[in-house]
Amino acid sequence: MNLASLDLNLVVALRALLEERNVTKAGRRVGLSQPAMSGALGRLRRHFDDDLLARVGGHYELTALGQVLLDRTFNVCDQLERLFTSQADFDPATESREFTLGVSDYSVAVFGAELTRLLDREAPGIRVRFVQIPANFTERTGAVLNTLDGVFMPHGIISGFSVTELYEDGWVFLVAEDNPEVGDRLSLADLARLPWVTYLRAYDSPAVRQLGMLGIEPRVTISVDSFTVLPFLVAGTRRVALVPALLAERMRGTAPVRIMAPPYDPVPLREALWWHPVHTHDAGHIWLRETAARAAATVQPRPIRGTGDEDQAERSYEGDVSGVA
Repeated sequence: MNLASLDLNLVVALRALLEERNVTKAGRRVGLSQPAMSGALGRLRRHFDDDLLARVGGHYELTALGQVLLDRTFNVCDQLERLFTSQADFDPATESREFTLGVSDYSVAVFGAELTRLLDREAPGIRVRFVQIPANFTERTGAVLNTLDGVFMPHGIISGFSVTELYEDGWVFLVAEDNPEVGDRLSLADLARLPWVTYLRAYDSPAVRQLGMLGIEPRVTISVDSFTVLPFLVAGTRRVALVPALLAERMRGTAPVRIMAPPYDPVPLREALWWHPVHTHDAGHIWLRETAARAAATVQPRPIRGTGDEDQAERSYEGDVSGVA
């Protein structure tokens, strides 16, 4: 199909019609009269050879093709907006622009806070919208990255896309302060015996997958989509949780739990900013990536404290970074 022969204004009309499912409301949304929007719907129906909107009783519902086009038109409109807002030059001190970044609550708490403090000082007109990374991200990586300005995610989960390296973190374990089954040191036997609470699926994390190589299969009884609730799901129970070390320090004191060093040498957590190649040469994105790298330099590991064992308390994250959030 020859793109030059298409009226791209119909893309905007199509999105409004599919989302509003009402000709009058769709016209009002894009600034067209009801007759003009009806004419656009007629042209779209002829093009796709499908009704797109089918009347059911007193309202319209999407046809099967209309449902398929709903997500596609959103992505297309988003890409068109990105295309026509691309810039050759970018002055953070004067620009007004919003960046949308996919995150976990861990990356917002540990890194997002550092990044936004830097933006407040240097780019007062820049807005950042943090959105939760979809659960099916690994199955739709390209499609999701195509709709975002970037994703904060460690190595070990996706690969093959453009990436800006950020920082390394470690992992520590959380156990309840009053758990009588755990002494001053965690053992591999403890990890095999105790029930676990994990962030999402246990085997999404290379740090957890590594335990399988040591003959430990975590007995996961609870999984959640938030790192920051893990201490509360551990407190007062027999459960154990694996938590990024920097986040554990930030949450210290929020729940009656002990922070304990792993009883093995885990793999490093290497946090990164992943982005779609479509953003490679955009001046605003170049600035965003450079700024993220500068913010990452301020994320420093700190000593593990309060494990109940003097030798463990002196170990530092630098010598014991592990896992993937």
